[in-house]
Amino acid sequence: MLETLSPTAFAEAPRQAYALVIDDHPLVAQGARHMLLQLPDFARVLVAENGSQALALMASEGPPLLTVVDFWLEEGGSTPFIRDMLSLAPATRILMTSGDRHPAIASKARAAGAHGFVAKARPAEDFLAAAQTLLAGGKWFEAAPPPLQPLPDGIRPLHMTARELGMTARQAQVLALVLRGKPNRAIAQVLSLSEHTVKEHVTAVLQRVGAANRVELFTKLRGVVLDGDQALG
Repeated sequence: MLETLSPTAFAEAPRQAYALVIDDHPLVAQGARHMLLQLPDFARVLVAENGSQALALMASEGPPLLTVVDFWLEEGGSTPFIRDMLSLAPATRILMTSGDRHPAIASKARAAGAHGFVAKARPAEDFLAAAQTLLAGGKWFEAAPPPLQPLPDGIRPLHMTARELGMTARQAQVLALVLRGKPNRAIAQVLSLSEHTVKEHVTAVLQRVGAANRVELFTKLRGVVLDGDQALG
């Protein structure tokens, strides 16, 4: 897909002030969109689930002023996409985000050419500050957040079953692996499912718990232990 487009195609497209959010989790993508609409720089914020959709939008709308892209997309890691995107639209400012707590992600984002990285665990104010810093020509990098701390003394873990959580056994299996920090690709391998199916289960779990993203999911279910075979031990 990337090889079929050229910088000329983007240069000839109409230039409009907009931001682009690329994330394969609809709840997360819409949350980022609504936050960016608070900035005076953008009258519009467009959303794409993957790199192919993003390129299609850019071909019709021109390069975005700011692109917010999740580290993990359905195609895999987004760092190759970032490099190709910058070769096609070098003026675009790129802010990478991730709910993955691996400490090397911020470094990989910088190495790929991203202008900033903000972990999804950070407050909305930090996300907006990062976006404004990039729009002003600066850079914003921070380390991934540390793992959740153990429960305070005297607080016992709460054991719950899939039924008590209002989930199917398969959703509970996915949830158990999400809470262990596994990305969709690894979950798919463990459960012998397609990544698309895993993504659907993750979205259903987020909606059931009332969480906008994985980081919020970790917070809401802190101290919860899944009982039964569906929790994979």
